[in-house]
Amino acid sequence: MDLLLQFLLTGLTTGSIYALVGLGFAIIYNASDVVNFAQGEFLMIGAMSAIFLHRLGLPLPLAIAAAVAISIAVGLLLEKLAIEPARNASVVSLIIITIGASIFFRGVALLIWGKEIYGLPHFSGEEPIRLLGATVLPQSIWVMAGTVVLVGAVKYFFDHTLAGKAMRACSHNKRAAALLGIDVKKIMLLSYGLSAGLGGLAGVLVAPITYMTYDAGVMLGLKGFCAAILGGMGSSMGAVAGGLVLGVIEALGTGFISSGYKDAISFFIILLILFFRPSGLFGKSGGERV
Repeated sequence: MDLLLQFLLTGLTTGSIYALVGLGFAIIYNASDVVNFAQGEFLMIGAMSAIFLHRLGLPLPLAIAAAVAISIAVGLLLEKLAIEPARNASVVSLIIITIGASIFFRGVALLIWGKEIYGLPHFSGEEPIRLLGATVLPQSIWVMAGTVVLVGAVKYFFDHTLAGKAMRACSHNKRAAALLGIDVKKIMLLSYGLSAGLGGLAGVLVAPITYMTYDAGVMLGLKGFCAAILGGMGSSMGAVAGGLVLGVIEALGTGFISSGYKDAISFFIILLILFFRPSGLFGKSGGERV
């Protein structure tokens, strides 16, 4: 029982990160029908920026705030300089642009930070906390609590703010939203900034327990994409649930089968979902985006 609880806590920690990355995928997909494969790089940029700003002498809270701001700026630049000029291109072309942006960001990160492995100090110490026979790091609690707060904030944004409602309107029908006076270009820009900010925050939260390199965003981005597919690509909260489910299944598989199958388990689950329920666990079967 203690072992099962330990695996569940580990799964919820990693699943929380997958949930935030998956939420970023869902936000951009809803706004533009584009799968942004540079989402994982926002996480890497946020984490690496926080690490180096802290090493330069900035207090940790200021380094984190500045790192998230840098991630948001990168997301805004990606939309303004790469996505907006190609807005009349096909969806496949836009996806290819995001793949190219991902490669470009990794190249720049390699030039700036090299291939070394870096880490961020734990927010509140490294002494494990005993919980019903299992142990959990304080940073893991930061990750899970931070995810709850961020997801709640995003839900509030979509449900109770004009900008959030405008973004939801654009996700249903951009032309109708434009006819109602919504500035679709600004909404697109906002969606990339919000997605990049979530990625940067996810990177900052996980950096103390997952050492960072210039290419750390690749696998985390793929896992976030898997979470979005698992929950239903058009569902923001579905992507969050998908991330948590994926993290728990991955942890249980790692613990009870083999750690060597950690990544294979996740991708095998996604293959099953794509074969038997392409709309995802929480998506609408047979639905059509209009």
